[in-house]
Amino acid sequence: MEVITVGRTGKNILVGELRQVPIEEQKLEIVERKGLGHPDYICDAIMDRVSVELCQEYLKRFGTILHHNADKSLLVAGEAEIRFGGGVVKKPMLLVFGDRATMEFEGEEIPVAEIAVRAAKEWFRENMRFVDPEEHVKYQVELKPGSPSLVDIFKREKIGANDTSAAVGYAPMSRTERAVLEVERFLNSREFKKEFPESGEDIKVMGFRLEDTLRLTISMAFVDRFVPDERSYFRAKEAILERVREFVGERFDFSDLIVELNVLDRPGRGLDGVYLTVLGTSADSGDSGQVGRGNRVNGVIPLNRPIGSEAAAGKNPVSHVGKIYNVLTHRIAEAIYEQVPGLREVYVWLLSQIGRPVDEPLIAAAQAVLEPNTKLSEVASQIEDIMAAKLDTIRDLTWELAQGKIPLC
Repeated sequence: MEVITVGRTGKNILVGELRQVPIEEQKLEIVERKGLGHPDYICDAIMDRVSVELCQEYLKRFGTILHHNADKSLLVAGEAEIRFGGGVVKKPMLLVFGDRATMEFEGEEIPVAEIAVRAAKEWFRENMRFVDPEEHVKYQVELKPGSPSLVDIFKREKIGANDTSAAVGYAPMSRTERAVLEVERFLNSREFKKEFPESGEDIKVMGFRLEDTLRLTISMAFVDRFVPDERSYFRAKEAILERVREFVGERFDFSDLIVELNVLDRPGRGLDGVYLTVLGTSADSGDSGQVGRGNRVNGVIPLNRPIGSEAAAGKNPVSHVGKIYNVLTHRIAEAIYEQVPGLREVYVWLLSQIGRPVDEPLIAAAQAVLEPNTKLSEVASQIEDIMAAKLDTIRDLTWELAQGKIPLC
């Protein structure tokens, strides 16, 4: 990597050239997305909703966001009896909330457990058609007060990072990444559920591109109340496959497309040969979930790209760089790619140091894959300016995160 150290902005910014084959020209690409009703997605989405609700409660009562990190969670699968025509839930799922939150401030108690459970119930009602949050889920709140040193960060004049951590983002998304993302969103859209009510929310899409052939392997939990028998299941499955092929073909220009759905299915084996659930999620009886095992903040799990190790969902939006930098790196990369000519791809890295102001990372680096006739020296200053500007407006980003305006999964 040829590196130019650019110092006009007074920030620790490095700009360099990355000499690699752009992802679109690589022969092999693998991308995954876990959909709305996947147990891991449920954990990520609910715990981030908990963080947003805590932020709003802290702001309403005290005019400031207090220390919390609600980024640990486990969704324990329940038990269900699957039947053609409609089964029953025999044992509810268990949702465990974990990590830290401010429970008392200036002599006032904050009902953290109540807020967490309420946030989870609201999320289930809004997103899972067949999950009754009162009947089908039990809740165990294990949120505890934070450590004194991390709580003290929030009392300082300029709030610093509460961890030493790194994040990386990139732009643009590849065709495979966009196809995987858009297919899952389509399958979980209101339009699709109206057409195919037997389609559950628990959907996983695995995209495998070999040269210009895209192969999509889709896992979809069918809802048993809409499937009277085995024949109906396979008839609906074929109709859904055709609909997916049509959707991808209209939007993407791969030379060949292969779509497979529920490949474990075996005709003639009855309930043992089909993928049915009672509630539209495998968590009703088959699969547990936890925070951090789902999608990155841009909505996919891109195996060909560098990715950070932090789970963004549930972390506080004021000091936790595991959330802030994960989102910010992608935003910076997108801005650079859109505004700077001559780039094929761009990767942005941010490294924090615990206690150091969030808008002053230990290092901010951009790696650009250049067009053949572009020189790094021609674009480095423009890239640096964009990075500096985004760091200067980091508080705008934290406010968006606190209000839940940025989806993280």
